[in-house]
Amino acid sequence: MAGPGPTFPLHRLVWANRHRELEAALHSRQHDIEQEDPRGRTPLELAVSLGNLESVRVLLRHNANVGKENRQGWAVLQEAVSTGDPEMVQLVLQYRDYQRATQRLAGIPELLNKLRQAPDFYVEMKWEFTSWVPLVSKMCPSDVYRVWKRGESLRVDTSLLGFEHMTWQRGRRSFIFKGQEAGALVMEVDHDRQVVHAETLGITLQEPEALLAAMRPSEEHVASRLTSPIVSTHLDTRNVAFERNKCGIWGWRSEKMETVSGYEAKVYSATNVELVTRTRTEHLSDQDKSRSKGGKTPFQSFLGMAQQHSSHTGAPVQQAASPTNPTAISPEEYFDPSFSLESRNIGRPIEMSSKVQRFKATLWLSEEHPLSLGDQVTPIIDLMAISNAHFAKLRDFITLRLPPGFPVKIEIPLFHVLNARITFSNLCGCDEPLSSVWVPAPSSAVPASGSPFPCEVDPTVFEVPQGYSVLGTERSEPLRDEDDDLLQFAIQQSLLEAGTEAEQVTVWEALTNTRPGAHPPPQATVYEEQLQLERALQESLRLSTEPRGPGSPPRTPPAPSPPSFEEQLRLALELSSREQEERERRGQQEEEDLQRILQLSLTEH
Repeated sequence: MAGPGPTFPLHRLVWANRHRELEAALHSRQHDIEQEDPRGRTPLELAVSLGNLESVRVLLRHNANVGKENRQGWAVLQEAVSTGDPEMVQLVLQYRDYQRATQRLAGIPELLNKLRQAPDFYVEMKWEFTSWVPLVSKMCPSDVYRVWKRGESLRVDTSLLGFEHMTWQRGRRSFIFKGQEAGALVMEVDHDRQVVHAETLGITLQEPEALLAAMRPSEEHVASRLTSPIVSTHLDTRNVAFERNKCGIWGWRSEKMETVSGYEAKVYSATNVELVTRTRTEHLSDQDKSRSKGGKTPFQSFLGMAQQHSSHTGAPVQQAASPTNPTAISPEEYFDPSFSLESRNIGRPIEMSSKVQRFKATLWLSEEHPLSLGDQVTPIIDLMAISNAHFAKLRDFITLRLPPGFPVKIEIPLFHVLNARITFSNLCGCDEPLSSVWVPAPSSAVPASGSPFPCEVDPTVFEVPQGYSVLGTERSEPLRDEDDDLLQFAIQQSLLEAGTEAEQVTVWEALTNTRPGAHPPPQATVYEEQLQLERALQESLRLSTEPRGPGSPPRTPPAPSPPSFEEQLRLALELSSREQEERERRGQQEEEDLQRILQLSLTEH
């Protein structure tokens, strides 16, 4: 027998869902499990798109890559959710998390080895989340990551843990990585509960079955994915260009320099930074779609829910069609690269909306700074990016070919209304001294590296504090999933669930998921100022939109009904836009006036 075909043998077995033959073919190790077919799909991606669960199970057992994205930028898990099959989603999600865990552990020794060869240091990374929407900006959190590095040991302290259950999660947490002969020890220290979750790299990798079983998602988690839109938010940096910022007026402009954390830095703008958000809903019921859209909240537009709809329904359904092959594409057509499928495709017809917003990122680069981006900072960001979506976005940006110098400050977009500003400061405790870090006297140590800031770090900072309980490899929390997606939908859902328009809700109540009129949580009293600010804005918006004729006496209307939250936000955005346009118009007018004055002064002389 000739076999499944001369080309793409694994794909052809997947197409027919001949999973037993697929198992035998993979055992022979003669075929590339990650080979792409003419449409850019690996065998696993093809199996998921076709909904062939048995083939998916076989491929995952043979470690097919779940993290792969297809040509359209969709991950395997996202395509699995689009099928609407709970068993498919559970299986792919379990192996996705398993592969993430093993890759995380396998990559740590290499990163620590890279750190071992670099000079020791301490540095602080201040993360500030800002927004061009005033009220949102008031509620944006900030955090300082404190980083100690000594030899092949690394410690990162943080207090902002993420966004869960409609509120920002705070706590004192340390992540400690220690290189060992057999691999690495990874500890997550919870200072609030005084417990430590420790993982030894070698032990974990020797127990893949136990690790895989621990990654099995709950039925609630699977159900939540199947009833929520599929959202992809990524920073497109393919067309980024860097240019120096200028300062001064007229033709005498000079290149801008600023001092950041004591270092002279050149200021650059990164143009053509695009934030792309795509939303798919083909797997949702009509009820789920109406709940996710809401139909009344502007957060859908400026938190990433798209406006430009581009539904891909494919050609008319043919007689031999199936739910996952609605246009009845034959395998001969699919595997022939010269055959154009045009608008036809396999898988459930896609219902997608997309939004692209272009931003200008800013960098402050210092050529005097002693830290090495590649040798000292990038390994830290790689370690933190494993379970932190914000660090993952930062890594994507700093791995670009930057202009010369160390980025002492970076401002990049995270969402359509949120920017992250990251500042490196207090290098080796030079700004604010620490007991755990000191700079040795010149006579006592001569750094081999030639670094202008030799730094000594107390080795005890990498040890478990006395009285803390070490719990071993069992974790009390799952690995953090896509923080950015969760953040967007947490805010949206809290707005949608806040009640009808008759039940007015403030931004703070929306973000904390407290109902109008409910007793605020104790910590909410801290934000009374923000609430007063919002009420003042609402009143100013109401007054600014009231028609007033000449000579009209001041009016005190009897308690008008407050504008809806959508109207408040729409008016706030309009005012913000008008103010921005007015500022730009005034700036342009001033520039033109100055140019005319300069020309007149030159002609007079």
